[in-house]
Parts: sequence; structure tokens; C-alpha cells
Amino acid sequence: LEVSSHYKVAGASVLASRLAGTLRSGVCAIAFVLTFTLLHAYPASAETYTVGIVPQFEARRLHEAWHPMLDALSERAGVQFEILGNSSIPEFEASVNAGEFDLIYSNPWHAVIAHERQGYEPIVRDGARMLTGILVVSKDSNITDVSQLAGAEVAFPSPNALGASLLMRADLTRIFGIDYTPIYVDTHPSVYLNVILGTTAAGGGVMRTLTEQSDKIFSKLRVLYETRPMPPHPISVHPRVPVDIRERIKKALIELGAAAETNPLFADIPMKKPIATEFEEYSMLEGWGLREFYVTQ
Repeated sequence: LEVSSHYKVAGASVLASRLAGTLRSGVCAIAFVLTFTLLHAYPASAETYTVGIVPQFEARRLHEAWHPMLDALSERAGVQFEILGNSSIPEFEASVNAGEFDLIYSNPWHAVIAHERQGYEPIVRDGARMLTGILVVSKDSNITDVSQLAGAEVAFPSPNALGASLLMRADLTRIFGIDYTPIYVDTHPSVYLNVILGTTAAGGGVMRTLTEQSDKIFSKLRVLYETRPMPPHPISVHPRVPVDIRERIKKALIELGAAAETNPLFADIPMKKPIATEFEEYSMLEGWGLREFYVTQ
């Protein structure tokens, strides 16, 4: 009996030991599966994707506008982002044409050229507004019709600023059929100041930058003409970015824009209501005659 009893205890110990080992193995297996799943979904050493942003603002303001949103996007999408700066629009265009960025935020015509030359695919745009260019004159100017600008000097921020210059110049030539002298003054505020000072008869801008001016400037200008509307600046992705990563970024951007607590992160970009988009929305620009006025960088 003593021997038998000892055997039973020993057998129980062996069984318990084996059971504990099995449990440890099971736990390890479960842990392995969970770890593999998580790593597969969001790699621990996630690759960093570069972002190019058309320099609408000076560098400090641009970073202040984009970093909070990109930080939230990184957390939700499980990938890292790095802003690569450009000091000017021509420099940005040259970098886009060379495919230096993984993601770009650009004007619609840049998106067309980027798609053509590098295969960038638009994925998200603002669904709360459309983009137009405006032509302004001094409030006390006697110019009441675009045809009166024949032979005049007209200020523009740069040759390829879309609404303010590229589309506006195409419309002045193709729709109104007038000859004029373009004067490039680098920025939208400079355009408005030149018009107020009488240096040029008119100037191209966009409504957003006009309304951002002080009352002293805004009150002295009058909108003479507004261009046809187009979808606003998209975020586009280079084809080298894996499709699953692209879709994850797209989904995360739309979710962040839809959530009340994170939507304000888009206000300064500006992109009030991120929605899905695709190249077809921008291909119509090909028929608007913009290529004739685009200056290749």
C-alpha cells in the first residue's frame, strides 16, 4: 500500500508537471500567434514614409499645421511620416516630378502632372468645398469687365499657382481672348498689395487667401471674375507605397476627419472634411487648356 500510494503521488506529480508544461506551451503558442498578428498588422519597426507639402505658407507655419495631424495619422495607421520641406513651389514641383516623396499634398494640376510622370494616385481630398481662382481689382477701379484688362499688367503669385495663376491665365486667354502682361510677385498678399497700390490693374488670387487679409486690405479690393470650380488639393500616394499601406492611410485619414475629437487637426491644412477621391476627379483639367500655361520645373 505504501509503495502503491507513493506511486500514485509520483504519478500525480509527473502528470501535473506535464500539464504545466502543456499549459506553458499553449500560452507561448497563443502569445506567439498574438505577437505575429500584431506585428503583421503594425510592424514594430514601421517604415517611415516621406511627405511633400506644397509650400503655401512659410516653413514654420506649414509644420505647425501638419505635424499634429500626421502624428495622429501615424498612431492610427501604424506607419511613420517625415515631412521633407521645399522652400518654394518650383522646388516642390521639381521634387514631385522626380518622385522624391512617398505622399504629396498638392494643388489639382500638380496632381495631374504627378500622376502622369510618376504614377501618384490621389486618395483623399476636402469634401467641404471646391476650389476656384479669383481676379481682383481695386475697389475704386473703373474696370467692371474682364475685357477692359486688354493690354494691362496683371499680377500673379507664380506661373503655376493653380487657381490664382494657371487657370486664371488660361481663362483670360482662352475664354476672354485678351492679351495682357503677367507680372509674378511670389505671394498672394503681394498680389493684393500691387493691385491696391495701382502697380498692376488686376491680380489673381483665391478666396481663402483674400479673406485672410486684414480688413484694411480686404476692404480695398473687389472680385471682378471667378473661375470654374474644381476639386481642391488632394493627398496623393506614390505607387512604390504598398497598396495595403496606401489603403490603411486612406482609411485612417477619413476616420480622423470624421471624428469630432480629431477633425480639428485638419483645419489649418486646410481640409475640413476628408473624403475619398481618385484621379478621375482631376482628369477633367486636361481639357481646360492648362498645359499650355504650365511652366515645367
